[in-house]
Amino acid sequence: MHNEFTAIIEKDGEWYISYSPEILGANGQGRTIDECRDNLAEAIRLILEDRREDTLKGVPEKAIRDIITIK
Repeated sequence: MHNEFTAIIEKDGEWYISYSPEILGANGQGRTIDECRDNLAEAIRLILEDRREDTLKGVPEKAIRDIITIK
């Protein structure tokens, strides 16, 4: 699946800090912009994976599950 999210990155002393306004709670940090961006991407991945698992817990067993790709 391909998704794009906004990364807001700011310098804070020796560190870069980041967040994504589209994904509540997604934050990253790093000593370089690349490290900060990678940590933010990992946070987004974990949050979305956790949300997916939580929402699928209530799906009835006999329901049809399919995958839709958004490009």
